[in-house]
Amino acid sequence: MTPSLLPRSWYFQAVVSGISAAIGYGLTCLVLWGLRRWGRWQGWSAWLVEHTHRRVRLAGWVVLIVAVPVSLLVVLTIASDWQREVRLLIGMPPETSAGWLRAAPAIVVVAVLLVLLARGVRWIARVTTRFLRRRVRVPQRPAQVVGVLVAAALVVGLVEGVVLRWALSAADASFSVANDETPEGLSAPQLEERSGSPESLAPWDTLGSEGQKFVAGGPSRARIAEAAGIAEDDVTVPIRAYVGLESADSPEERADLAVAELERTGAFDRRVLAVVTTTGTGWVNSASPQALELVHGGDTATVATQYSYLPSWLSFIVDRSRAAAAGRTLFDAVYDRVQQIPEAERPQLLVYGESLGSAGSEAAFDGLADIRARADGVLWVGPPNSNELWSAFVERRDPGSPEVDPEYAGGLAVRFGSDVAELEQPDEPWLEPRVVYLMHASDPIVWWSPDLLFSRPDWLVEPRGEGVSPAMSWYPVVTFWQVTVDMANAQSPPDGYGHNYGSMMLDAWLLISAPEGWTDADTDRAREVVG
Repeated sequence: MTPSLLPRSWYFQAVVSGISAAIGYGLTCLVLWGLRRWGRWQGWSAWLVEHTHRRVRLAGWVVLIVAVPVSLLVVLTIASDWQREVRLLIGMPPETSAGWLRAAPAIVVVAVLLVLLARGVRWIARVTTRFLRRRVRVPQRPAQVVGVLVAAALVVGLVEGVVLRWALSAADASFSVANDETPEGLSAPQLEERSGSPESLAPWDTLGSEGQKFVAGGPSRARIAEAAGIAEDDVTVPIRAYVGLESADSPEERADLAVAELERTGAFDRRVLAVVTTTGTGWVNSASPQALELVHGGDTATVATQYSYLPSWLSFIVDRSRAAAAGRTLFDAVYDRVQQIPEAERPQLLVYGESLGSAGSEAAFDGLADIRARADGVLWVGPPNSNELWSAFVERRDPGSPEVDPEYAGGLAVRFGSDVAELEQPDEPWLEPRVVYLMHASDPIVWWSPDLLFSRPDWLVEPRGEGVSPAMSWYPVVTFWQVTVDMANAQSPPDGYGHNYGSMMLDAWLLISAPEGWTDADTDRAREVVG
């Protein structure tokens, strides 16, 4: 019931509280089981039953039956106040307490279902134990051990072999259909600078729905001219190259096709070339390439490849290796081609990845030295907690800097933040090439980790970050489930909170790759165009 990173609707709260209640019930049963096996407890229990009047015991049960639902309603009312506070912190309208009372019966249903499931597993173990003792004549202790192992094996086999396989198969079929559907109102671009055009080596119908959105989108010449402060005739048509999952069979073949698309469109002659690792569905946050296109007068090329059509949360479970392979093979292929160009004529090679895409993008590099040697600037947005480079930088942060706003090596090359003010600190030289991690204190994608089960993280020891309730605390297991559920709501808050970073793309890219002679007035003008 306690507050978490993001506000929860009543039905999500029912899931969290139901799981927590079932876990609490299970732990209580475990403690009572241990006490029953302790000789002294058996004596005390018998004495208590013998010396307690039947009416007293009956009254105790009545009080318990009344107290539990009343307590649940009281706690739900308090929880709704906490949720109202969290909503206000991130700029969302508050909900009424009355609506939250609907969670009460749902909590009971979730908890009861989980308890029944656990008892079903226990029943399997007992039946197996009884069979071994009576029919096979196995001693009691070994029979109990085998019974537990059989029950556990059946559960694991059922979950992995039937439930997960069926769920993944259904999800795969569903998202495959969505990937093959052209978004309403979109048609193949006619500009030769776009993949999917008549001249393209990657046909329109192989790009997937997210790839089609990417190549069909982009700012107009008029908007680019206004943002860059140049004449419309001086605007260069931006290049957007994309290779879908169905455009080629393997990550290596897709990377080679992407480089061929860059060759075809003349991308290696552009001022800026950005290599993007997509999210699970193949999505590219349009705010990122658009920001580069606006400030560089369209003299840019952006390239991406698709490695999956599953949403990021599902890809995170089953496709992380694919994300890494896609990020590594695409960057390596583009980098190798750029190296063939005389140094003075090379485009500025930028790297971008968001969410799971940042994990795949990180996989192209061995460490900070490798990043600085091969890239001219990096923007990684909303990195999952499991990202290896991000984790290494945060763990080795300078003493005294908090986990939600870390400082690494005095901000000399790598900086973290959620806004310009944070990224411009410390007020010390920031060497190029620059590496930027955009992350919010309220983003569950950034802070979710299995370690939350039994370990208090630094970000819940140190002062809470922006948009996070001071009342949020760490509880074993419970906080893990809270943040897990928060991930499903990660994109529900307004921009600037949770897993929404669109409004920061322009400023972040300007810190990494501002055109020569760019001024604060130019930034203000570009911001007005972006909105």
